[in-house]
Amino acid sequence: MKRIHLVIHGRVQGVGFRFFVQQMAAEYDVKGWVRNRDDGSVELEAQADENRLSRFTEAVKQGPRFSKVTDWEIREKNPDSSLRSFHVRYE
Repeated sequence: MKRIHLVIHGRVQGVGFRFFVQQMAAEYDVKGWVRNRDDGSVELEAQADENRLSRFTEAVKQGPRFSKVTDWEIREKNPDSSLRSFHVRYE
């Protein structure tokens, strides 16, 4: 199991980006969360086996149709056994 923290920059709010990430998480069986940040970026944590997480990450870096990802920051974190699903956070 591998877990990452990812911050996506660009035109990623108001274009269905969180919903897209949630769909990709369901497709690749990824656990974690996604949320908008005050600075206009999108932040997420994701956990899955290395192969599924890699495919999920590549899809997220492309984003949905009307988004434009210009940069991303990614770092590994320790796996979290309490992650059971993927959800949108609204805080």
